Formats: sequence, C-alpha cells, structure tokens
Amino acid sequence: MSKEENPELQAQPERTPEAPVGVPFADFDIPQELLSGLHDSGYERCTLIQEKAIPLGLSGQDVAGEAQTGTGKTAAFLVPIFAHLARKKDRRPGEGPSVLIISPTRELAMQILQDAKDIGRHMDLKMLAVFGGVDYRKQAEALKDGVDLVAATPGRLIDYMKQRIFDPRGVKYLVIDEADRLFDMGFVDDLRWVLRRLPRYQERQSMLFSATLGWKVSEITYEFMNLPTRVSVIPDTKTVAQVTQEMYHCSATEKLNLLLGLLKKEDWSRVMIFTNTKRVVDMLTFKLQAHGLPAEGISGDLTQPKRMKLMEQFKKGDLKILVATNVAARGLHIDDVSHVINFDVPADPEDYVHRIGRTARAGAVGKAITLCCDEYATHLPYVEEYLDAKIPVVFADEDMFLPDNTPAYRRPYRPRRDERGGGGGRGGGGGGGRGRPRPGDKPASRGRSRSRRPR
Repeated sequence: MSKEENPELQAQPERTPEAPVGVPFADFDIPQELLSGLHDSGYERCTLIQEKAIPLGLSGQDVAGEAQTGTGKTAAFLVPIFAHLARKKDRRPGEGPSVLIISPTRELAMQILQDAKDIGRHMDLKMLAVFGGVDYRKQAEALKDGVDLVAATPGRLIDYMKQRIFDPRGVKYLVIDEADRLFDMGFVDDLRWVLRRLPRYQERQSMLFSATLGWKVSEITYEFMNLPTRVSVIPDTKTVAQVTQEMYHCSATEKLNLLLGLLKKEDWSRVMIFTNTKRVVDMLTFKLQAHGLPAEGISGDLTQPKRMKLMEQFKKGDLKILVATNVAARGLHIDDVSHVINFDVPADPEDYVHRIGRTARAGAVGKAITLCCDEYATHLPYVEEYLDAKIPVVFADEDMFLPDNTPAYRRPYRPRRDERGGGGGRGGGGGGGRGRPRPGDKPASRGRSRSRRPR
C-alpha cells in the first residue's frame, strides 16, 4: 500500500512501564547464527520496545519507535535487519553498504557498531563506523574495500557521498537512531540531504527510533518512510524506578569538598560525574587525580582518538571515574555504572534525564546524586517541573565536607583565535590569519557551516 492510498501513519501507541517483558528471543523466527550471537552477547529475553518492534521488522514493515534511551532500541532494529541479511542466499559479504544507520554522535555510532559486531559475531558481515575526528583516508579505504553495514554521523557521511566514496544506491535497510537528538543538534537539513539520495522508500525498509515522536520527527517518517507502524513505549515517569535520586544543597565553594566526601562515603564501583562546562571537567579531573582517585575527563575539546580510548577504558572497568560534559550523556550503553553525580544542575531538564539514565540500565539498580549550588539553583525548578516530581533532598553532615589541600588548579593557556596562525600584519591577519574584525566590517561569507557537525 502506498502513502497516496493511506496518508496516515499506522499507530499502536501505548503507555507502558519500562521493565523488560521477558519474551525469549528464541520465540522469534530468526536464523540460528543470529540467535547464537544474541545468546553469546547476553541477550536472552526482550525488553518492551524489542518485543513490539522486532516482529514488525521481521515482517518487512517500516517502524517508527518511541522509547527512552537504555530500553534496548539497538537490538530492536539490528535483529530484524540481520535476520533478513542471513536469509539472503545470494548475498556476497562486502558487496556494498546495504545497511545504513544514522546517529547524531560519534560515541553512539561506535556503540551501535560494537553492538552489531557482538550480535552478528557468527555472521559473515563487514561493518564500519564512519565519523569525523579520525583518519579520513583509512575510513575511505575501508568503504572502498566493501562493507555491509555503516553506522555514521551526518557530517562525514555527506563528505563521502559527495566524493562518491559511499554509494547510497545499494542501501536496502535504513535506520535513523535518536532522531529527536539529530533535530536538537541542527542536523535536519543534513538528514534530508542524505535521505533524498537513498533509494525510494518503497525500495528499502526503514526504521526510526526516538525518545519522542514530535511533529518534526513525524514529518520525516511521512516524507521518507513507507507507512511506518508506530510503536510507543512511554513510561509513566521520565526516570526509571531503579534509580535512587538524591540532592544536596551547598554553596559553589563547597561542592568539591562535598564531592570528595560522597566518593568516600558511597559504595561505588563505577562513577560518571557530569558538569556544565569543559573548564569544570578539567578542574575536577585535576583535583580528583591529585587526591589519588582514578579519574579522567572527557569533553568536546578532546581529540577523537583520546575520547575513544577513555570510553573504552571506562567500559572495560580499567577507568573507574569519568568526568564529562553532556557529550557523554546520551545514547551510550555502559554496564555497571553504579553512580551518576551531577556536579552541576543542567540547564536543560532533558539533560538531567539523559545523564542519570547512564545508571540503572537494563534492569540494574543505580544511584543519581545532584549537587545544587547557588550558581545553578535557578535550573532546579525547571528540572523538577519536567520530572513532575521533587528530587529528594538529603542534608550533609559537617564531616562529609572533606578538605582539599591539593595545589590550586590553573587552567592551561590556550591562545586566542587571533593569536593563532601567525603571519604578517596586525592581529595576525596579514599573512594567513583573519585577524580581529574591524568596526563596520561585514562578516565574510564562508558558505555552508560545517563546524556543528560531528565529523
């Protein structure tokens, strides 16, 4: 049936709890090699979104799924796609990218690739993550050698499409993951550019997953998907019940002392500490290391290879404390994070939910602690209004504020933009740098801005 015959989305909305349903993957009609990969990766029973989406995907239908992070969306789209690939007897491994998965961040692309390798370990599939910040030529050569599945961020994907390194004509399975995040980060034009160059929606199977299916995301499903069936797994609360939430009120000058006390008091195994700024990430990392704690920091300033190395160490358990901005707050599946600490109350209420969603994943339990100081106290009412609940307040005893006798943190000097690049002329503008703009200067046209895309 075409969209012209029925322009309405088929809908199956339902408000349900987030707990796993428990339907065994063995109940689905999927090939043995895929079932073995699921079993070896620890997948035995479905979550709600998997139970609803997998049968639709196996039947060849397009799917628009609404579910929060940490509910198993990756397996919900990988299982039906891999089942279809396993049944293609004439398929030659690496003959061309037939699976394209678009994600908003590099970290999520890497996570999807790892999950795909785990689940498809017994299948002859060539898979690749494509994103910026790493060797352009190495990824290009891997694409030219032939791959079956590509998990990509928009920026680098568009570059390879324009260079005719990535051929979109063979894509038979499309997945748009974290669609609302793609919109929030300003990728809607990039996403449309890519989708217009794929085979028509009748010639491929498409699946879209998002924490919310607002009208902007639904517009994409209508324009670029073939009557997708909508499945919705919306919890009654925005945070999972397995997360114990606590909040401490303190002054901004006391936060570090209280953090040190909490790390001594709490029975933690792996901790993520979130801040609002890169400067505080650097400061906390310096201070925690000075106190002998196994901490590293991750923010947008870090090079991609360094970020990948730190995330891998944290996932393996070699690194116990990760200090981060919101760059690590969404879309990553890291097992056994016992505690999330909001050193700063986030300005965006949704960021609070995504931050504390790093713990208590897949039915586990966890604890989220927020330090509310005078600097960010104005954010708290918006967070609690979004949660439709008050975060329980805990009062700290005096002995929880541990002294900090380490050296003062000094931020590393980073030259201003007008001090970089050298060259003659005042302000560095004569020989290659642009220098400072003078009053009355018109902004130079630089064409399409590419700085906002993860590449």
